Amino acid sequence: MHIPDGFLDAKTAVATGLLAAGGLGAALRQVRRQLPRRKIPLLGLAAAFVFAAQMLNFPVAGGTSGHLVGSVLTAVLLGPGAAVIVLASVLIVQCLLFADGGLTALGANIFNMGLVGGVLGYWIFRFVRAILPGTRGVVTGAAFAAWCATVLAAILCAGELALSGTAPWTLAFPAMATVHMLIGLGEALITALVLVAITRTRPDLLELQTNGASDAPYGSFLVFGLLISLGLALFVAPFACAWPDGLDKVAQAIGFETRSSHPVLASPIADYHLPGIASAPLATSLAGAVGAVIVFLLALLLARWLVPKQRNPANL
Repeated sequence: MHIPDGFLDAKTAVATGLLAAGGLGAALRQVRRQLPRRKIPLLGLAAAFVFAAQMLNFPVAGGTSGHLVGSVLTAVLLGPGAAVIVLASVLIVQCLLFADGGLTALGANIFNMGLVGGVLGYWIFRFVRAILPGTRGVVTGAAFAAWCATVLAAILCAGELALSGTAPWTLAFPAMATVHMLIGLGEALITALVLVAITRTRPDLLELQTNGASDAPYGSFLVFGLLISLGLALFVAPFACAWPDGLDKVAQAIGFETRSSHPVLASPIADYHLPGIASAPLATSLAGAVGAVIVFLLALLLARWLVPKQRNPANL
C-alpha cells in the first residue's frame, strides 16, 4: 500500500502531510510522557522486525500479493504512540533509501499505515479485549484490529486517489477494499501468531499499562528478536512473492499505473537491490539487512532522545 510519487496531487499530498505531521507530533509527546526508559530498545526491535516483515510479500489471489504492515502488532506491544513512531521510521527509510513509497506521498503513507493502524487499530483492539478478557482476548482483538486497520487504510488510500483525480471513487473504493480484505487476513494471521509466540515466551510484554511492569530483563529477547529480523531479511526476503501488491494490482486493473513518476529523490538502494552485487538474491538479502539495522538504530536513537533519563513517577 506504499503510494508512489505521481499518484497524489499537490492538495492531497499537502493535506495528508499535515495530518501525518500532527499525528506524529502527538505520538512523540505520548512516548515522551509514557514509555518506560527500559523499553526503549524494544522500539528499535519493533522497527527492525516490521521492516524485515514488510519485505516478505505473500500471495493472495489473482496474481496479487500482500505483506504485513505491523502497526497493530506494535501498538499492542508498545502502545499507539510508539507504533506511529515505529511505522514512520520504517516508511521514511523505505522512501529515502529504497524508493519504496514516494516522497510526495510520504505523509499519506504515514497517515494511512501508521496513524490509522497505530491509533484506530489500537482502540479497536482495546474494545474487543474488553469483551474477551485474557490471552484469548488479546490475540483475537489484535487479529481483528489488524484486519480492520488494513481495510481502513486501503479505503483511505482509495479516497486519496479519488480526491487527486487519479481514479474515480466508484472504482477505487471497491477494488482497494476487496483486495485488502484478503490481504488483511494475512495481516491478522501473522499478528496472531506473533502474539501467541510472545505469550508463551515473554507474556509481560503484553502488559498494557506501564506502571507495575515486569522487571525481567529484555537483553536475550532483544538479541533473539534482532536475529529473527535479520534472518528474515537475509534468508527469506529474496524468495518473497514477486506478484504486485494490492495497490499496484488495482492500478493495473483500473489503468492509472502510468501516473507513477520517477522518485523525486534518487534512492541509493532502489528496489532493495544493493549496488555492485551481481547476484540479485544476495543484493536483496544484504539490502534488507542494511535496512533493518538502519531502522533499528533510527527508532532506538529517536526513543533515547525522546524519553528523559529521569521522569516524575506521577507521569508513569
